[in-house]
Amino acid sequence: MASASLRHLPAVERLLHDPALAAALESLPRTLVVAAVRETLAEARAALRRKRTGSAPDAATLAAAAIARARAAARPQLVRVLNATGIVLHTNLGRAPLSEDARRAVAEVAAGYSSLEYDLEAGKRGERGTGVERWLRRLTGAPAAAVMNNGAGALLVTLSALAAGREVIVSRGELVEIGGSFRVPDIMEKSGATLVEVGTTNRTHLRDYERALAKHPGAAAILRVHRSNFRLEGFTKSVEPRELAALARRHRVLCIEDLGSGALVDLAPFGLGHEPTVAESLAAGCDVVTFSGDKLLGGGQAGLVLGSARCVAAVRRDPLARALRPDKLALAALEATLALYADPARAATQVPALAALRVSEATLRERAQRLAAELTSRVPGLTARIGTGHGEVGGGALPLQKLHGPVVELSHATLAAAEMERRARGASPPVIGTVKAGRFRLDPRTLTETEVGMVATSLASAYRE
Repeated sequence: MASASLRHLPAVERLLHDPALAAALESLPRTLVVAAVRETLAEARAALRRKRTGSAPDAATLAAAAIARARAAARPQLVRVLNATGIVLHTNLGRAPLSEDARRAVAEVAAGYSSLEYDLEAGKRGERGTGVERWLRRLTGAPAAAVMNNGAGALLVTLSALAAGREVIVSRGELVEIGGSFRVPDIMEKSGATLVEVGTTNRTHLRDYERALAKHPGAAAILRVHRSNFRLEGFTKSVEPRELAALARRHRVLCIEDLGSGALVDLAPFGLGHEPTVAESLAAGCDVVTFSGDKLLGGGQAGLVLGSARCVAAVRRDPLARALRPDKLALAALEATLALYADPARAATQVPALAALRVSEATLRERAQRLAAELTSRVPGLTARIGTGHGEVGGGALPLQKLHGPVVELSHATLAAAEMERRARGASPPVIGTVKAGRFRLDPRTLTETEVGMVATSLASAYRE
């Protein structure tokens, strides 16, 4: 029976002439459609052989399956998602979302050619990133600035330019590993610098650095690393940047600080813990400060190097600087984002990451109630209640800080929470939430006013199916 059914399966070329597939060929690459047809027929053939009985699927069924497969293969992997996790700087979801100004700047630059490395005033070749660097100097008081394509790259090129072949002194309590297996010792090794560990995991004193400098008179720098995604509490001791900078000056070595997230404004007025700002590190006397552009700053992916003119010039000359330079779209987004900081009050409302951190509980509750009402009115069998969530800053900033606020907790008459979460990920656009205590949870902190309606529409469609 199986062999007879197999004979009824159409050939690849015959199925390709099906009217439905002919229409698909007009909008999808032929190679994907042909591959989908072959895979669909192979799948049907294997199923018939396993069952040994049954009839072959008709051409219309096979064509529909092939079209679905081809469309899935053509679908881009990088798509917009709606972040309902409550994690503001979600690394897996692209970290900081861009402001409206930044999105417009990216679209404008992407529309054609740009002045990426062309000086419009002089009418000749210019330097990449000068607009970003100008804003960084204005906002932080740094004598000079340079832009790389990510935070790890900024630290790597800084150490390569200023400390290759020499020792760099770091506290053991700051030899961090961040997501994606980024480790400070590995970055240092790649840069050509030699790591000198001082102190202990929980306590490092100024005298530990002094002893290391006496033992290594040829050392190039003291490196202070922001602990980012963890905190040491209890019986601890660390040395403040001002003390380290003064010690470095006395011994004629550099003081470098890697700030990680790199806030440009004090977060304490937002009701959060204090996160060191870039201006504070520079004012403390650090020769170089490195940080990311797509975390607390709220721009696109970038690594920023700020400091003395001499040090930044050396960073620019390093061969790694070209390999790590940012592209025009990242620069456009970053320049537009930095311009918002000229007015801190404007930045607090228009930089999405900052807006999410300072949003009031009343606003969050209104969003949660609106989302719950829209979903329950549109999806039969769905129950929604308002609970309390504990979001996070994310991005390696303030790891102990919980962002308390209302969340929407969903349950369904026939769908388990895991299935609700799976369907939400497959929706258009995908909605990313969390499952806790048998309910699918949506945190409105990381949704804009517009996105609340988008989530309701997307989930209503996914759950009605």
